[in-house]
Amino acid sequence: MNWLDIDKAHVWHPYNALPSKTKILPVKSTNRTSIFLENGKELIDGMSSWWSAIHGYNHPKLNEALKKQIDIMPHIMFGGLAHEQASILSKKLVDLTGLNSVFLCDSGSVSVEVALKTAILYQKAKGLKKYKFLALQNAYHGDTLGAMSVCDPNNSMHSIYGTYLSEHFFTKAPELGFESDCSKSIEALENLLKKHHNEIAGFILEPIVQGAGGMRIYNPTYLKKARELCTKYDILLIADEIATGFGHTGKMFACEWACIKPDIMTVGKGLTGGYMTMAAMITSKNVSDIISNSEIGVLMHGPTFMANPLACSVANASIDLLKDSSWERNVNNIEKIFVSELEKIKKLDLVKDIRNIGAIGVIELKDDCYAQEIQDYCVQNGVWIRPFGRLIYSIVAYSIKEDDLRKIVRTMYEAIKSIKKK
Repeated sequence: MNWLDIDKAHVWHPYNALPSKTKILPVKSTNRTSIFLENGKELIDGMSSWWSAIHGYNHPKLNEALKKQIDIMPHIMFGGLAHEQASILSKKLVDLTGLNSVFLCDSGSVSVEVALKTAILYQKAKGLKKYKFLALQNAYHGDTLGAMSVCDPNNSMHSIYGTYLSEHFFTKAPELGFESDCSKSIEALENLLKKHHNEIAGFILEPIVQGAGGMRIYNPTYLKKARELCTKYDILLIADEIATGFGHTGKMFACEWACIKPDIMTVGKGLTGGYMTMAAMITSKNVSDIISNSEIGVLMHGPTFMANPLACSVANASIDLLKDSSWERNVNNIEKIFVSELEKIKKLDLVKDIRNIGAIGVIELKDDCYAQEIQDYCVQNGVWIRPFGRLIYSIVAYSIKEDDLRKIVRTMYEAIKSIKKK
């Protein structure tokens, strides 16, 4: 059997059946912002490998970091031991976020799990019985059980799990639009917290952009009010910056749009520049002190590959590369191109809405039955995107060439334009 036959027979791809019900493209190699298929076809990557390859592929500085580290220490358990790369990375994250205490883990979903557990421990350490969480409608926070429990129970991809999950509180999502009037959603939030704050350990949200739950961009004013209310009711504010962090919205972290600091932040995706799976939960000193100085005393979580030296080394190189680059200018230029190119798409009959911020460009269709057709058209014309329901979107590497970005958006335009209504 060749490797493609093995894939078809045995490999269960994400959000798919076995064998796959959708087309799986065989990749031979990557370079910069391109994907090269086994048949030699080149695709411009409009997804930056699920929003993680912020520098593109095969960057020499990131490659060098991994090659250097593998000869020193490819892995070491983190229980009872420490290593230099983890310490350096933790200090970088502290300096970037203004928080204090770093827990390095395996993936974005796991960092959310750790954040939820930490919030429960914090309240327990204070002698409070607050075990539930508050999340937004349309929320998405990951695929593990705890993370799924704070995803929208009705409209998310995880609604199928229903009553198997812990039940939490959900409040009206902020109104769509960066400059929208969010007074109604703020009022709903205030009313819910006033009534249930004695049960709620933490309020978890995706700042500024709700990702897989609809690519919904909202007003920073909502974040400011959420911060005020969480402080008032001693509820930990958990900012899920896994998708938004490391520059995707035009700020290093999306919380900066509201000039607020959460009690807990989760980061992932762009942390290693898309090279290795790694994430982190970062808390204020207050949170770690209260847990550590209580009878509980410890954070009960410990992944086998926590703080893997290879992942830490490439994360350090990625952060340095980002800080030393003109990423803010690049993301601003990407945003300008999205603005000009998406405006043309808005006029198409099938299009309900367009929206963008930073390196994120989104087209929302009126119907959700065209995703595969649009993806097929884009692939045939040299562009890789992965639509989700009604959402046709692109989140690109900050190093993408202007011509390539314009080709991505114009190909999406032509794909939608070519569709005949069903």
